Formats: sequence, structure tokens, C-alpha cells
Amino acid sequence: MRYSLLLAKRQVEDILMFPLIQLGRVIAWANPQKKKYDRFFFFPFYHIGGAEKVHAQIAKAGGGANSIIYFTKKSANALFLQEFEASGCVIRNISKHTDNKWLYFLNIIYRGIISGYINKQKGSTLVFNGQCNFGYKLSPWINKKTPQVELIHSLCSFSYIRIPFLPFIARTVMISKVRIAEHLELYKRYNIPEHFGRRIQFILNAIELPARRTVVQQTENLVTLYVGRSTAEKRVHLIAEMSVKINKQAPRVAFQFLGEVKNQIPEPLHSYCHFWGNQSDPATIDAIYNEANILVLASDTEGFPMVVMEAMARGLAVVSTAVGEVPLHVTHGLNGFLTQDFMDTNAVVTEGIAYIEQLNADRTLLQQMGVNNIRYAFEHFGMPRFNAAYNDLFAKIRSEHA
Repeated sequence: MRYSLLLAKRQVEDILMFPLIQLGRVIAWANPQKKKYDRFFFFPFYHIGGAEKVHAQIAKAGGGANSIIYFTKKSANALFLQEFEASGCVIRNISKHTDNKWLYFLNIIYRGIISGYINKQKGSTLVFNGQCNFGYKLSPWINKKTPQVELIHSLCSFSYIRIPFLPFIARTVMISKVRIAEHLELYKRYNIPEHFGRRIQFILNAIELPARRTVVQQTENLVTLYVGRSTAEKRVHLIAEMSVKINKQAPRVAFQFLGEVKNQIPEPLHSYCHFWGNQSDPATIDAIYNEANILVLASDTEGFPMVVMEAMARGLAVVSTAVGEVPLHVTHGLNGFLTQDFMDTNAVVTEGIAYIEQLNADRTLLQQMGVNNIRYAFEHFGMPRFNAAYNDLFAKIRSEHA
């Protein structure tokens, strides 16, 4: 019943918004685009982040000069903008119009403008929504002959936002089989028709594999590394707690953090940590990975983090909570260690310390885990598979709507 109510709510909202949508259509008619586009990509941000990296990769795989990217929310920085520019797509940042709660009517008008542009396209036009709120709100106003594809990274707020817009989505891409199962369960709870579940397709994320395929020789010191954001689910403070307790026993174990996480770690713990901050230069990031021995994660929820792929490809062992799809790629004792009771923060800290100390003492095991991870990464995580999967998807969708 909840699905029906959400549909009805959206339909009422559409009626109320219709005059502003029509105003946008008039503006689009009076100011036509200078060229036609085969692909319309909608992404919220171009700042540094795992989701943004994936979005840029998709734009590179399926974009080009005949594609256009719209950014709809204000980005915290421009560190990944160059990655999107490398796709060759035309870039349009409309966030000053679509991300202003005091002038929200502009957001609605822009739905009319951009849907007007899309609906005037001829040929094999396709719309791709990378977990973008504006993209969902735009979807009812796009001509039915134009297929729309969405990407969902995890079970999150967008899992609910998107429900009333499911009738307009031809295909849903998810990066985790665990998340697919969670969404199918969500569909059951909301009485969402089963055929929407059959529109979900799994495509695993990928990385640019490094040129080097050997494990860095171990030194007397041991370097553990966290890579990522400082959002609540990452629980980076737990890793900092590990650093304090380990350094009282083994001061040659260094804890490094790549990403803007310093403010989320209590100040008394800062002296036990080295903060790299945000880095966007690939050579710098590669060097930081190559100087490390162990990737440490303490998250209470994940899909399959790209940082795990990046670390495995560079021969780091993985010490992580057993969340999302991490256990599908990291086998306990073979290429890393997993904390099963990941909701117990004391267990996460205690077991994390024990695993790090074990690897510090057994450098042969550490070396072998690195070798195993490099082999696994080169077999599963390369970009050719990823590019082919998205191009095949786009081609199939277009053929279905020809």
C-alpha cells in the first residue's frame, strides 16, 4: 500500500508543479541547445569521493563529445572535476539554480528546461542518473521514448526517494549483490510490483590497475592506512583508538589517514596519527598506498569500497569489518582479516589490534596476503570489464527503446 500512496503523492505534486514546468519548457524553446546529445548524465557533485570516482569512470566509458553532464548540487571542492572533464563530455554546473532552498522554484523551472531539451533530441538519446535527487525529480517529465538508467551505490536515503519514480526507470544498476538483496526486501515491504526488481542489474565497480604487480619489500616499520571520508558509518575514530593502544606496545606501527578525516578524530589522538588530507594527484595517492602494508576499515555498513580494490591491487593486506561485499572478496586469513561482530565497537578495536599485531609479527604472512591480493585484483577489478559492461548496457537499453 505504501507504494501506491507514494505514487499518488508524486502525482499530486506533479499537478502543482506543472505551471513552472511549462515555464521551463518555454525557456528551453526560446533558448535551444546548440547541439544534440546522445547521453545526458546527472550527477550531484564533482568533489573528491568514491561515488564521484565511479561517476567519472562511467562518463569516460559511455560519454564523449556527444554527451553532457549536469552537476546539480554545490560541491565541497573541485578535486575530481578534471576526472569528469577527461570524459570529453560537455560540463554544465547548474547547482546555483538547483541547490538553493530559498529559491526552490528555480529547481522546478530547470526540470522544465532540461526535460524540454531532452525531449527535443532525436535518435539514440539516453539519460543516466548517478544517485542524483534532481535526476529523479526530472524523470516524470522526460519523454517515454527516452530510456532512463539509474545507479544506486548502497541502501540509503535514495533507496526511498526513488520509489515513486520507479515507473520511469528502464534499468537500475547496483554495485553490490548484497545491496540488491536488501532492495528486493525493501520492495516487498513497500508492496512494489515484482517486475521492478527484474530491472536491477549488477555491475561491479573497477579501478585503474597499477603498473607494478609485486609486493613492496617489508621494512622494520609497519604502516597501516585508512582511505576515505569521515562520515559516521566509517567510524574512523575507532582506527585512531587502535593507534593509541598499539603504539604503547609497538611504536614502529604507523597509522596514516588519506582523506579529510582529522576533525572527526578526538584531538588527544592526533599525535598517534599522520593525516594526508585530501589528495587528487594519482601519483601522490599511488605513492601513499605503496608505502603502506595494511588497509584498515572500521565501517558499520558498506557496499564494496573502491579503496579495498585499490589496496588489494597494490599488495596491502586488508583488516576490515565484515560488512557489505567485503567478505566476498576478502577471505579471513588468506588475504586479510575480518571482524564479524562489527556492531560491537569494542570488538572492532580489540580484534583490529590483534590482527595488526599478528601481521606485524608475521611478515611472511603479511607478504603472502599481499601476493594473494594482487593476483585477485588483477583477475577481477580491471577497467576493461567495467567499460564493456556499461557500453553493453547502454547499447541494449537503446535497442529495447528503438
